[in-house]
Amino acid sequence: MKFMKLGSKSDSFQTDGNSIRYVATELATDITVNVGDIKFYLHKFPLLSKSAQLQKLVTTANGENGDEVDISDIPGGPSAFEICAKFCYGMTVTINAYNVVAARCAAEYLGMHETIEKGNLIYKIEVFLSSSIFRSWKDSIIVLQTTRSLLPLSEELKVISHCIDAIAAKACVDVSKVDWSYSYNRKNLPEANGTESNLNGLRNRSVPKDWWVEDLCELEIGLYKRVVITIRTKAILSDEVIGEALKAYAYRRLPGFSKGMIQSGQAAKYRSTVDTIVWLLPAERGSVSCSFLLKLLKAAIYADFGDTTKGQLIKKIGQQLEEASVNELLIRAGEGETMMYDVDSVKKMVEEFLMRDQIAEIESEEGHEVQETRKPGILSDASKLMVAKLIDGYLAEIAKDPNLPLLKFIELAEMVSGISRPAHDALYRAIDMYLKEHPGISKSERKRICKLMDCKKLSVDACMHAMQNDRLPLRVVVQVLFFEQVRVAASSGSSTPDLPKSIRDLNNGSQRSSRSTTTNTEEEWDAVATAEELKALKEEVASLRLANGRNGVDKAASNKLKGMLKSKKIFSKLWSSKGEKGEKSGSDSSESAGSANMEEAKSTPSRNRRHSVS
Repeated sequence: MKFMKLGSKSDSFQTDGNSIRYVATELATDITVNVGDIKFYLHKFPLLSKSAQLQKLVTTANGENGDEVDISDIPGGPSAFEICAKFCYGMTVTINAYNVVAARCAAEYLGMHETIEKGNLIYKIEVFLSSSIFRSWKDSIIVLQTTRSLLPLSEELKVISHCIDAIAAKACVDVSKVDWSYSYNRKNLPEANGTESNLNGLRNRSVPKDWWVEDLCELEIGLYKRVVITIRTKAILSDEVIGEALKAYAYRRLPGFSKGMIQSGQAAKYRSTVDTIVWLLPAERGSVSCSFLLKLLKAAIYADFGDTTKGQLIKKIGQQLEEASVNELLIRAGEGETMMYDVDSVKKMVEEFLMRDQIAEIESEEGHEVQETRKPGILSDASKLMVAKLIDGYLAEIAKDPNLPLLKFIELAEMVSGISRPAHDALYRAIDMYLKEHPGISKSERKRICKLMDCKKLSVDACMHAMQNDRLPLRVVVQVLFFEQVRVAASSGSSTPDLPKSIRDLNNGSQRSSRSTTTNTEEEWDAVATAEELKALKEEVASLRLANGRNGVDKAASNKLKGMLKSKKIFSKLWSSKGEKGEKSGSDSSESAGSANMEEAKSTPSRNRRHSVS
């Protein structure tokens, strides 16, 4: 730390109790200076020779108290006045980064200018500031911190602006020229990892571009804002470095912010800090992480920010939504909300994410030439897939909320339905979780939510689970059954079997006259098949399995699927009952009956039509 020593005489200031200061000398004091609760018993000559204000006060004083003046409003209080008084006596006094601003403001108040005496205190302090303090990185920061308690005079004297300029200039200097100490504890240093064997490792270690961000975290938010604005104005540092500085400040100044936990009773503090950080966020996409933006949004919701600030954050998050995780998206709903999570904010994020593609497409259509190169605003297929998987996982979590309306679940799922993904297992888990937590939904609602997934894109494990899932409508179970048979046939190298008409009718939702002239679509979707339909379905499924087996289908897979069918409640009659045609229990007789029926189905197409199932 830089310091300046003034005067050569020994310090003879004495203390009598807590409220009296005096100079130990043979000469009797002839002036009393009151500074708050402290009385200074001093001598007029050394004081008046250097202070225009004291000259004025003594001249205007009259009566019995003519030798007593009051300067309780002096900046810096008693300690700052004592520095000025010692300077007037020529006593040794030390000026450093912690007291230089108070001394400068007190000297200004006392009028200690060059017009009163050459080499006065103001001049000496100004030289010290410009030649030492403003050239030191850490001293400049310390001085800037001390200016808060001395406003507005510290601002009028341009001490604050000079400090900010000095700090910004050093922050923007080329890292190869950084040869002063700084704080950097966010990452392990090379020598801490055993990679620096040089004894001068600290001196030889390369300086990171964001070397300055931790030291600035000591500043109050108002001063910090001014420093960052000045740094950005110089347009030397990248937006990523600015973003890292904002992140470090938030983690340091907001308790619990790094863990996404906000302490109670901190709303006012969060409001001013978060509002400033959001205002300072660089416009460039990716300058800060999506995780950091989501933490800011949670803090903004907690501090009850207006829609403008939250809207800005949601827009930025949506522009890089593929970086988010499911846990980060689980934003608690505000007070008074019945739902557990803030689903509407996530919907807005997805809208903003998809908007990037729409804007890029519009710009491409307006152009005269078609460019094959991908524009920066156009989403990659990988980004879209990541967001689709993210929302699938998010749906599975919010589905556990018993107060989540079906419409919100469906709307969010449909927003990413246009994004093709290789598997729908995560979406199936989300739908199953919703059905489990909301058993009272109607048949039409059950039908609507199940339409969100594509049964052809379920994995083997998901198919096996679905075929045992009593929460799924009949049509979905049959679709899963058939497509799993097709997959088994394809994996064995055999030809893909034709879709039996009964299952095809069930898949397509066709209407039949076997039940009634007018079929209720909702009832078809969730109804249990009649005995005749179950028998027909058994014959056709068994024949399908037998046909696949003749073409080399894996017996283990076929037997596993058959076991699943046996365990499924609605298909129990297919395998356990003795049919009207005298079928025997057991896999062999069942397969034989299925084979015979398959041959009949081939020779008599009308039979399939009679036994179709919806």
